[in-house]
Amino acid sequence: MRKLTLVLFLILVSVSAFSQYRYRDSNRIGISFGGNQFSLNTNNFYAKPDLGWNVGLSMRGNFYNNWDMVYNIQFSENNFSVATNTFTLAQEDVNYKLASAQVSLQVSYELVENHLSIEFGPIVQVNGKLNIDNSDENNVITGTTLLAKDIREISNFNFYPTVGITFGVRHLRANVSYQYGVNNMLENLNNKNLGVNFKGNPGILNGNLIIYL
Repeated sequence: MRKLTLVLFLILVSVSAFSQYRYRDSNRIGISFGGNQFSLNTNNFYAKPDLGWNVGLSMRGNFYNNWDMVYNIQFSENNFSVATNTFTLAQEDVNYKLASAQVSLQVSYELVENHLSIEFGPIVQVNGKLNIDNSDENNVITGTTLLAKDIREISNFNFYPTVGITFGVRHLRANVSYQYGVNNMLENLNNKNLGVNFKGNPGILNGNLIIYL
């Protein structure tokens, strides 16, 4: 995970350097931070959305007339919970944490220069394993015979088409975006012979503040 994150960071720096050379007068570097709500859409078990955090670095540069290109790398902690039963048959929601890194290339259309724009484009996400507390590992996922620890090894990569809106002033803006994962996040679990056909698509609602330098 650390090696992949480093590669993603170097890609962003390289692209940003190239963009600065080509659009020296219009480029702006942005530092972003905020929160997210992660949803895992699956019929295999009951998953409840929860809140996480984001931090990132971006480069916005003029492309053509009112169109900008936005390069972004974002590091996140995503959270969701799954309904389980303890060994005493008590019901308990187990929290799953997902560390991830995203690289995106967004097309941005300026509705009002320096104040309001809409963005859309692809995002590639690199995932770590799902993390849970050690004390929850042997809880039984409600409606299945699976243990909470059985579903930790998810797919390492996800692809998200994304749409969002950015608004504010020249040096301080807010961004709200929605990402939907088109590939099966639980595909790796189908190689573990757990007796279940897993399918799950993630959806992420992001809200970030961006400081442009």
